[in-house]
Amino acid sequence: MERSSLLQLIQEQLDPENTGFIGVETFASLVHSHELPLDPAKLEMLVALAQSNDEGQICYQELVDLISSKRSSSFKRAIANGQRALPRDGLLDETGLGFYKRFVRYVAYEILPCEMDRRWYFYQHRTCPPPVFMAVVTLTQIIVFLCYGARLNKWVLQTYHPEYMKSPLVYHPGHRARAWRFLTYMFMHVGLEQLGFNALLQLMIGIPLEMVHGILRISFLYLAGVLAGSLTVSITDMRAPLVGGSGGVYALCSAHLANVVMNWAGMRCPYKLLRMVLALVCMSSEVGRAVWLRFSPPLPASGPQPSFMAHLAGAIVGISMGLTILRSYEENLQDQCSWWVVLLSYATFLVFAVFWNIFAYDLLGAQIPPPP
Repeated sequence: MERSSLLQLIQEQLDPENTGFIGVETFASLVHSHELPLDPAKLEMLVALAQSNDEGQICYQELVDLISSKRSSSFKRAIANGQRALPRDGLLDETGLGFYKRFVRYVAYEILPCEMDRRWYFYQHRTCPPPVFMAVVTLTQIIVFLCYGARLNKWVLQTYHPEYMKSPLVYHPGHRARAWRFLTYMFMHVGLEQLGFNALLQLMIGIPLEMVHGILRISFLYLAGVLAGSLTVSITDMRAPLVGGSGGVYALCSAHLANVVMNWAGMRCPYKLLRMVLALVCMSSEVGRAVWLRFSPPLPASGPQPSFMAHLAGAIVGISMGLTILRSYEENLQDQCSWWVVLLSYATFLVFAVFWNIFAYDLLGAQIPPPP
């Protein structure tokens, strides 16, 4: 039965007077008597939703939103209020699952802090579209690194090779007019160690986040971190070039870690404290390595080494914009005031950074290294 036919049947039999409300027990009887194609998780959500109403009814529009796989903030709050009657370990008790469905369940418990959200994701998840953004970005970074490694015959500390900075992908303060470099620097890396660290986090954290929150939101967050990284370097470290996808990586990781901390009790991922400490140690070590290479280069260099400020800028984007995105699973961002505040703040920063790059270098007499 088509979704429109299902909704028409519901309205004709359960709300003929167009009151706008439907008794959930009557609806459940209709589902079983007509064998309607409604997921068990959705029926449980309807029961939970009705429990939040004193008269055991649900709004017809909320029912439409549920069947159409759309959720508003009010819908989510009602579900949260009614979920006390639902078994908390339902997904963990599922048996006979294939490998991919077990992986989907693993992702649900890794990313989402609420049992109802985990159930919703598990039953609503579709393999199409697949999480291609993080996979394509990571694969492109690996291919670019292999090409430059073979060309330069150098696999670590590539930025010390005189030909490396001539790449059209690297951000260099002398080439600020080539606007694409503010993004394409994410495909270049200092060496195998930086590429390995970024690629590992992109695959371990980025792909699960993209599976849950979708390609549009996660790609936007990643690219916002990348762009904020290069623009921050152009303001705070004006003489330094920049390579690596750390701005986007730190945006994803910081958003995820902040979401875990703020929903600590609800997160069911195993060894979360140990993993949190390990992640913070690794991320801090990577920042420390970048600071060391910037100010104490181990090899003679013809100019300043890549800046570390992109890491910090990405982390700020993740804690602000990223946390807002991750806390809005299956909700409309445009309906939230906090999203517009974050977006306006980011847009203000972009405008300021553009004017800074146009005027500040000449006004301040910045001594930037000659472009390669």
